[in-house]
Amino acid sequence: MGNDKAAIDNFKDYLHATFHIKDLGAPKYFIGIEIARSDQGISLSQRKFVLEFISEVGLSGCRPTMIPIEQNIKLTTAEYDRGISQNDDPILKDPSGYQRLVGKLIYLTTTRPDISYAVHTLSQFMHSPKRSHLEAALKVVKYLKKCLRLGILWSKQCDMKMRAYCGADYATCPTSRRSVTGYCIKLGDSLLSWKTKKHLTVSLSSAEAEYRAMAKTTCQVVWIRGLLKDLRIQV
Repeated sequence: MGNDKAAIDNFKDYLHATFHIKDLGAPKYFIGIEIARSDQGISLSQRKFVLEFISEVGLSGCRPTMIPIEQNIKLTTAEYDRGISQNDDPILKDPSGYQRLVGKLIYLTTTRPDISYAVHTLSQFMHSPKRSHLEAALKVVKYLKKCLRLGILWSKQCDMKMRAYCGADYATCPTSRRSVTGYCIKLGDSLLSWKTKKHLTVSLSSAEAEYRAMAKTTCQVVWIRGLLKDLRIQV
């Protein structure tokens, strides 16, 4: 990327002399991500990927759901439930199907921050998933069917002000009692970065959990400001 077209063209010629490349112009579709340009800006979505995904898991005729994950749901590992009857929630004999399902959901978070928390929760059970984990993952797919066209818009209009939002869910993990941080960072009206992550240590109070969330968000803000500075963009 750059603002010197002559330098960009020279670099393309150098690459073409070294490797056989083809300039396809402005991108419209790239590894499952649809890219559309308009007067409002650039929008990214994975609608086609979602449709193929829903068809692959056999939920094309299912009833959509309004939310990706139930509020206050407590998914636990098999080790946590040891000693409890496993008849109601058995471990899946073949975890590969669950792993492929969650792997695709992880890729969808590239343009779908609304499922980040749900995917973060489900990805913790990749090695020994249970039936309840699979049912929760399929609920996310049903939610995706409800809102196929959602994506990200990078607005053409920007006031060059960076805004960050963060929060913490105190002691949300039933097995480790660790809290979860969620944050998103915007430049103007355009979403730049978002994440949901479990804390590495146990917080002794909700205030401590909130401060950890703020610290994590601040680190990301500092990194983005440094990147923009290298690109000679002042915020």
